[in-house]
Amino acid sequence: MDFSFDARTEELRATLEEFLVDRVYPAEPLYAAHGEPWSRPPVMAELRAEARKRGLWNLFLPDPRHGAGLTNLQYAPLAELTGRSPQIAPEALNCNAPDTGNMELLAEFGSAEQQERWLRPLLEGEIHSAFCMTEPEVASSDAGNIATRIERDGDEYVINGRKWWSTGAMDPTCEIFIVMGKTDPEADRHRRQSMVLVPRDTPGVTVVRGMTVFGYTDGGHGGHAEVEFRDVRVPVGNLIGEQGGGFAIAQARLGPGRIHHCMRLIGMAERALELLCRRAQNRVAFGRPLADQGVVRDWIAESRVRIEQARLLVLKTAWLMDTVGNKGAHSEIQAIKIVTPAMTEWVIDKAIQAHGGAGVSQDTPLASLWSAARSLRLADGPDEVHRASLARRELRRYATA
Repeated sequence: MDFSFDARTEELRATLEEFLVDRVYPAEPLYAAHGEPWSRPPVMAELRAEARKRGLWNLFLPDPRHGAGLTNLQYAPLAELTGRSPQIAPEALNCNAPDTGNMELLAEFGSAEQQERWLRPLLEGEIHSAFCMTEPEVASSDAGNIATRIERDGDEYVINGRKWWSTGAMDPTCEIFIVMGKTDPEADRHRRQSMVLVPRDTPGVTVVRGMTVFGYTDGGHGGHAEVEFRDVRVPVGNLIGEQGGGFAIAQARLGPGRIHHCMRLIGMAERALELLCRRAQNRVAFGRPLADQGVVRDWIAESRVRIEQARLLVLKTAWLMDTVGNKGAHSEIQAIKIVTPAMTEWVIDKAIQAHGGAGVSQDTPLASLWSAARSLRLADGPDEVHRASLARRELRRYATA
């Protein structure tokens, strides 16, 4: 087995590492000090321009017509590096959720008109977008529960419902919402839902409030919002794909999204382990460095083992997605979604513990990293749903006639 990366990946890795050191890490204090919730300091525009100049733009899209044309396996180590500064680096490269998933969705299912109107400016970084699926009144981990109604009235769809955790909706430059709702309550369970494009300024759309993640605005993803849709009307041409195809489109969107999260989580864990090791070598307690304490050495060794295990599974999953497709990698996608956030949360927790009070303060990135890792045990499906589904697939292998 050959675990080396190809020449193009290595070249991009070197360029990206240099970009992180030169531009991204120095920008982190500016973000921490920025006092306007859900908005960006001016340095982001500079970072995006510089990333584009260095060829670090739209790396996530495998379709060369729209993106860099990288495979999932090529993109994995690059996404991992952006995870070292998850609030800044992904957006600087135009590789941040939810725009990545929305661009993938439009590239695969959007009409030519939809691609020209919305995909092109998203690819250019001129606008941002939001994804509106989760709802406050139903268990949205079961997509069949989605209750927002999308009813056809002549040449228009009328949308009524309430969403929350609509990622990207607090972004001042967000111009388009992708909304999932029920078009046919009587259809087969997986044919009831559809997705429509709703411009943010459409009458009847109200961004009710921003949602915080353990008190953080999570601005690197454009924030999250509760959004009300009351008698919102859009042309039938705003339907994505076919009516009743919303569930299938959501699954197609979430597969790449899940592995992208896991790729970045590896980078978050690496950043935390680096901070843990530096702290252990430089901090003295009870007359000797923390690095001489057996329990701290155990944390460091266990962190390295857990990171390497998760990374190998993520890389295998990326390779399968490239070779047999997302459906063929379904079990592995679920496995990494179970393993990687929990691993990263554990590593960050140990780094926090080694830093003492500093670890839970704003003086290190650890508290923010922990909140991101913990929330990803819920986002794109909670652990328990993935475990149940993975177990069912495993049991089917041994089912008798």
